[in-house]
Amino acid sequence: MKHLISFAEYDAEGLWNFLELAKHLKQELRAGIPHRMLEGKTLAMIFQKPSLRTRVSFEVGMTQLGGHAIYLSPDDIKLGQRETTEDIAIVLARYANGIMARVFGHEIAVELAKHSTVPVINGLSDLLHPCQILGDLLTVWEKKRRIEGLKLVFVGDGNNVANSWLEGGPKLGMDVTIACPPKYEPNASILKAAKRHGTKVEVSHDPQAAAKGADVLYTDVWASMGQEAQAKQRKSRFADFQLNTDLAKRAKPDCLVMHCLPAHYGEEIAYDVAKSKNSAIYDQAENRLHAQKAVLAALMKSS
Repeated sequence: MKHLISFAEYDAEGLWNFLELAKHLKQELRAGIPHRMLEGKTLAMIFQKPSLRTRVSFEVGMTQLGGHAIYLSPDDIKLGQRETTEDIAIVLARYANGIMARVFGHEIAVELAKHSTVPVINGLSDLLHPCQILGDLLTVWEKKRRIEGLKLVFVGDGNNVANSWLEGGPKLGMDVTIACPPKYEPNASILKAAKRHGTKVEVSHDPQAAAKGADVLYTDVWASMGQEAQAKQRKSRFADFQLNTDLAKRAKPDCLVMHCLPAHYGEEIAYDVAKSKNSAIYDQAENRLHAQKAVLAALMKSS
């Protein structure tokens, strides 16, 4: 049995297995070929944070795979308040064939996996967002026909999405630059590990210089859920880190523009750039479904 808590648990072959299965399932879906690989299986979905894409893509994905998903809201469980994470993991594993958790603290996802006897999938934590990056990698592969040798520049906060790009991109041969203001760098240990794969991995405080020659320009909100009190301060600190027309011009002409959504237009990304011909924002949103179906099928088929 395997979990998906972080990409650190997988080598390049393991990540490619997910991507190839995702591509296959996407092709079958569009051809109208049923793939009910999880007939009779149930996924328990734990949410500490609200969600559009995560909830809908996992629930639809389980339905398309022949299974069923149960949504557990923050009030249903109250992780660590009403009962311990350990007990929740043990009990849910007696009922369901897999657990997906969208949580604040990364340690919650780790603890769920530690005590669960069924696969646990990290649907998002404050440290990492592996499911998002699998969908993004699928999008880049579809659009560019390759991943190895490409340059991705993440502009903004060194957050969970940036951390997962550092875990996944270099492992598949991608150069990754995080362009962020001072004191908003990605996780130091994840950054250090990313540099061991032999690609160019760096942090820059100059978004204009960083964007030069980029194959992919990526951004995310400046203040994530749980950081609302810092929103005003962050808006000031990140003012020079907007993905706008000027920044996009410094990248390659066919550069992909990506954002994991929800977007705050006029802040981290300009509306015209988000809607430009280079934008892959809605493709990556769709590919969350296909990538997560691959994870569900691969991890839960024998659970």
